[in-house]
Amino acid sequence: MELNINGQVAHFDAEPDMPLLWVLRDVLNMTGTKFGCGVAACGACTVRVDGEPTRSCVMPVSAVLGKRIQTIEGLGTVDKPHVLQAAWIAEQVPQCGYCQSGMLMAAAALLEKKPKPSDADIDAAMSNICRCGTHQRVRAAIHRAAGTAA
Repeated sequence: MELNINGQVAHFDAEPDMPLLWVLRDVLNMTGTKFGCGVAACGACTVRVDGEPTRSCVMPVSAVLGKRIQTIEGLGTVDKPHVLQAAWIAEQVPQCGYCQSGMLMAAAALLEKKPKPSDADIDAAMSNICRCGTHQRVRAAIHRAAGTAA
């Protein structure tokens, strides 16, 4: 099989019903995407598939063949962080950090669709769960990245 991940073609062997999350983590050794709940409820495993936030823990790899996949590894770099990653740091969003890659991928999809989101837009798009309770900081970081910070 092959997937387009972060603009690169990845060749691998896996069962077609293997969840994308496990292909990324266990087969391709891309560990930025996290396992949280395994039932698409928490969002720690969120990646973007053709630009849409997608819970990879329940997505069979066969369903994403031929699609563009973006993981946290493809969002930005240490030398050139994505505007959201810089905003996350500026707003001190991460606490334990476990859910952050999924949050960032959902936020990136939101800003692509709505470059200047309202609080309601952010609240509707960010269904990821953060046990540390940094949701207010997430909202502030998204506003900062969008240039709409108060």
